[in-house]
Amino acid sequence: MSGYDDRDGKIWMDGQLVDWRDANVHILTHALHYASSVFEGERLYDGKIFLSRKHSERLLKSGEMMDMPIPYSVDEIEAAKQAVVEANGLTNAYVRVVAWRGAGEDMGVSSAKNPVRMAVAAWAWGDYYGDAKMKGAKLDIAKWKRPSPETIPTAAKAAGLYMICTMSKHAAEAKGCSDALFMDYRGYVAEATGANVFFVKDGEVHTPLPDAILNGLTRQTVIGMLKEKGITVHERHIMPEELADFEQCWLTGSAAEVTPVGQIGDYTFEVGALTRDIAESYEKLVRS
Repeated sequence: MSGYDDRDGKIWMDGQLVDWRDANVHILTHALHYASSVFEGERLYDGKIFLSRKHSERLLKSGEMMDMPIPYSVDEIEAAKQAVVEANGLTNAYVRVVAWRGAGEDMGVSSAKNPVRMAVAAWAWGDYYGDAKMKGAKLDIAKWKRPSPETIPTAAKAAGLYMICTMSKHAAEAKGCSDALFMDYRGYVAEATGANVFFVKDGEVHTPLPDAILNGLTRQTVIGMLKEKGITVHERHIMPEELADFEQCWLTGSAAEVTPVGQIGDYTFEVGALTRDIAESYEKLVRS
């Protein structure tokens, strides 16, 4: 397969559709040097982007938190996504919207004089964790910790926050794992590199309180589905030693969707009935 920079198709960039190979930025783009970038990852199912407006709204909020006001409205972002999907003839795909500080008068830490740019791309993308949806993903435990909200804007979906995610996922893959699980700065169970985590014990669900992690839109959706099914959900701080007592585990995210977990470090989990039920229910919901 060719690289992501060498494909046919169209990408929306700063208000217009351009050829895929021409969607480029200058080497002195501020975001490349100082991580002044926010993004959204979304899934297109049967021609409709799931929770599309919520993703667009979150992108704008992320920009605000990064002191980087994005010069487009929710409606304009929605129209850009639709234009990309139609131009590329896609019905089931992954959609990536990214906004960043471009090249301009500033080339230091400060970038207030530089324009905020935006692009939308979309491509066909299968299961994020491959065959893990059937047998359960295997996770490493990351050596890095999710930082305190006093050090970073944890509620922003900002590119710079994924630096330790990339390193941790590389380390996990080198061990034959699909992903890695983070603890947070206090030592509580946090999240995977690009997905939230859920556990099952005695028919009830436990998931980390999102006070130092991104409160994912898929996470929120799954919690709502569980409550509709009459299942008790505990959003709380979870200690790592509690992993030994949980029976089932799954990950949630726009890319990950609902992916069962079979192992985290030395801890093992069954791909049980509740995990399969919520995965199937989510699949029906996004295509409804």
